[in-house]
Formats: sequence, structure tokens, C-alpha cells
Amino acid sequence: MKCKYFGSCGSCGLHELSYGEQLEQKSSRVSELLSPFYSGELEMFESPDSHYRARSEFRIWHIGDICSYAMGNITKDGTLCIDECPKVIEPIERRMWALLDSINDNKLLSHRLFGIEFLATTTTDECLVTMLYHRRLDDEWSALALELESRHNISIIGRSRKQKVVLSTEFVTEALTIDNKLYTYRYYEGGFTQPNPMANISMIEWARGAIGDRAKGDLLESYCGLGNFTIPLSNLFDKVLATEISKNSIKAAKENCELNGVTNIEFIRLSSEEMTQAINAEREFRRLADVDLDSYNFSTVLVDPPRAGLDSATVELISSIDTILYISCNPETLARDLEVLSQSHNVAKAAIFDQFPHTTHVESGVLLQRKVIDE
Repeated sequence: MKCKYFGSCGSCGLHELSYGEQLEQKSSRVSELLSPFYSGELEMFESPDSHYRARSEFRIWHIGDICSYAMGNITKDGTLCIDECPKVIEPIERRMWALLDSINDNKLLSHRLFGIEFLATTTTDECLVTMLYHRRLDDEWSALALELESRHNISIIGRSRKQKVVLSTEFVTEALTIDNKLYTYRYYEGGFTQPNPMANISMIEWARGAIGDRAKGDLLESYCGLGNFTIPLSNLFDKVLATEISKNSIKAAKENCELNGVTNIEFIRLSSEEMTQAINAEREFRRLADVDLDSYNFSTVLVDPPRAGLDSATVELISSIDTILYISCNPETLARDLEVLSQSHNVAKAAIFDQFPHTTHVESGVLLQRKVIDE
């Protein structure tokens, strides 16, 4: 990727390395962290090194009457105004600059605007734009924003303190081809989505391939989000119980199930800790009143926790399941959790996925198989 702001914009910290050198550095870091638990091949899944982000947020910086997109600078002590950002996918790039011109042409649209967030798709050319304000939005703003929707082929949501204005829709619909099968997802504004669609496809396909002929019985999933992994993995298992703490994510997951004609998944709103308490019969939940937990025979568990990794009770719970698929956005906490999990399981496969080129962030995946104890 070529960007004239390399070295001054804080968004991309590995600007001095070629893309190949970045991958080498990330591979070396993850390999070292996994070395106590795994000596096999670390699979590497690259990303396009430009136009890879389908979700991006920009500050709006006011200089006189003119608004500019802005990012934090690399020294983290100021703001940098930008007029290009080659990391965003083409459907965002094609719209963002013309949209900014339209905003600058109308003082009501630009007045006290402090941020713009983009959520777009790679296949359906949909783009959802959230405009963030330090003032209350009225009917006049809504009328002008509706004109922007039509002019730029976008959907707009306006947000200010304790106010959300949805003009037409609050989601985009993406279609991803995974292992030669088309899957449809609704991505809602404000919900978690994988930011790099190409890396996301690689992660899901790797997960399906890693499980392979190990798939049997039922799947347990924690941190399921909107069903990103759940839905493509569901046809490998008899039944799936998937949990997530966010109400909005569970709503989206159920809708995505219907969109894809999947009927063997039960999505339940539970935190990872609550899931552990429920399965261990330590606590009853009304949300599980219609779910027969005893009917599940979990052969495999998938966890995709936040950067903090897993809590100790969840680590203990999943240690009792034969096959563990652990997707991690923080290799340090993954290595920490493997210290416990490796007592009962062997790491059979490992991979890294470059979700965030030109940064130090790296997504990892490991497949663990229960150890066979000789009698």
C-alpha cells in the first residue's frame, strides 16, 4: 500500500516494513508465543495490503468553515487531517470524499459534526454512514441527510447525545462465498463485524477445514457475535448452541440464521461466565427455559474472546470437551490460556490471519485435541 501519510498518521505503525516483512515479523512473534505448545507449521493467511477495511471511523476536524477527515498522529499528541486513506475498501473510498464535499456545501450538515463512521460491503455495494454530532438533530437535518442518501447511494444514521436517527435502514447486507457456498449476513450499525472481509473468509474456511472429519455430535460456541463462524460451521454438526452477551448481536444472529435457511442453531444471550454456570448446572436462567441442555453432546467448542482472553471458569469448562477451536485477537492472552489448556489437550493446528496490515495486530487460530491417555 502506498499512502502519503505513512510515518505521520497513527493508524498504520509498520509503514517502514514491506508487506512481506510485516508478515514475517508477525509470524515470528506468534511462533515464539506458541512454541511451548506447538512445533508444527504455522499457516499464514495474507490480506490485500490495501483496500481491506470494510469498517472505518474518522474524526471530523474543523478549520474555519471547512470539515476534513482526521486521524490521530503517530506520536499520539495531535490530529492529522487527511485527503486519502487507501486502507478502506473501494465502496467506501468511492463515496467518502464526495460525501465530505456535500457536507462542506451545507453549514447545517457540518455544524458540530465531530465524526463519521463507515460500514460497507464488498459484494453488494451497500454503504452505511453514521454521522456523529455535538447537537440535537431536527427535521431540517433529516431532510438534508435524505438528500445525501439519494445523491451518494448510501444509508445514513445520525447520532447525538441520547439520540439516534435512522433515515432508511440500520444495516448492510453482505454476501460471502465460503468453501464455494454463498452465505448472507446482516451487519448492523454499532454491532461487531470483522473489519477485513477477505481475512474473515480465510478464518472461516480455515476453521471448517481444521475441524474437518473431527466434526461429530454438537458444537458449543461462546462469543458467537452475529453468527459469523456459527452459520458456516453449523452443517458440520447435529446441533449448535451459541452464546453471546449482546442483545443486538443475538438479534442479528437469529436473522442471519433465517437468511441462510439454517435450523439447527440455538442462539442464547449469555456471557461466557453465565454459559459456564448454566452448563455446569450452577445456576438456572429463564433465557434457557426452552432449551434442553442435557440433550446436547458437545464434541467441539469454538471460542472467539476479546483481547482479555478467557476467564478461568470457561477455560476449565472447555477443557472437558474433545476438540477446541480458539480464535484469538491477542496472541499473548492466547498463550496464557494455552498454559492451562495444554495440560489436557495438544495443539494440532495453528494459523495466523492478517486482519490489520501495516499494524502490529494479528489474529490467530489454534485447534486443540484432547490427549489420549494410555491406560
